[in-house]
Amino acid sequence: MMGEFPTGIAIELEPLVTRVLAPNASPYTYTGTQTHLVGVGDLAIIDPGPDDPAHIDALMAAVAGRPVTAIVVTHHHRDHSPATRPLQRLTGAPIVGAASVTVSDGGPRADAAFDADYAPDRVMAEGDRMSGAGWTLEAVATPGHTSNHLAFALPETKALFSGDHVMGWSTTIVSPPDGDMAAYMASLDKLMTRDDRVYYPGHGEAVENPRRLVRGMLGHRKQREGQILRLLRSADADVPAMVSRMYVGLDRRLVPAAERSVLAHLYDLRDRALVSEEGETWRIRS
Repeated sequence: MMGEFPTGIAIELEPLVTRVLAPNASPYTYTGTQTHLVGVGDLAIIDPGPDDPAHIDALMAAVAGRPVTAIVVTHHHRDHSPATRPLQRLTGAPIVGAASVTVSDGGPRADAAFDADYAPDRVMAEGDRMSGAGWTLEAVATPGHTSNHLAFALPETKALFSGDHVMGWSTTIVSPPDGDMAAYMASLDKLMTRDDRVYYPGHGEAVENPRRLVRGMLGHRKQREGQILRLLRSADADVPAMVSRMYVGLDRRLVPAAERSVLAHLYDLRDRALVSEEGETWRIRS
């Protein structure tokens, strides 16, 4: 994609952070996956993206011969982690970050299916750190979009690489069985307690007022939950029927994603003993 969102070009966002956009734009990835390079001397590469030769070439051009300390992964969806393998061959850097997950993903989006070949050399957990010359990355556990999702804080500049947990263009899909709405909401609550200056997401522009956006995302999800409960109070329904009433005018390509998010809400409501299911039909629990 050229013009306003050029792919393959290294753009400095601040002295320690450079962004390279991958050419994998889609209804689910917006303009494409954004890979971030952290550092000036030695580098960390966050979410290297798809295994696309042009994107790999662009990343290596941005590296410009500097040592790569780590290839960092927020979560192993196919639009985020497959480029770890060619980059590791080219740089020798370890793959670190999110744990691998084995799960049958019934989600709708081909570009977000799990990367079955993802193999981290080091799994990071809440509070774990790595560092280079003038930079530190600290893992912030943010499950919900996936069970293994991590964000990474850059304390030197109070930036947060938010992956797909908080994006700069849309709310993220929460797709069971690995996506979990209760975990997602808890992770948003967790971010509200932080004082990060800016978020650099995997998709969409930088978020300059992150707490305001996160507050809005929490409100949006609570509104969706209330909408589901009101629909079920009026009549029992299955997920497609609920989506057709809740998402009027939605792009048909996005309907499967909406159905997965509604299902995630229903599972959360079921676990809280507010609704029950019989086959594919959901109803208010009496």
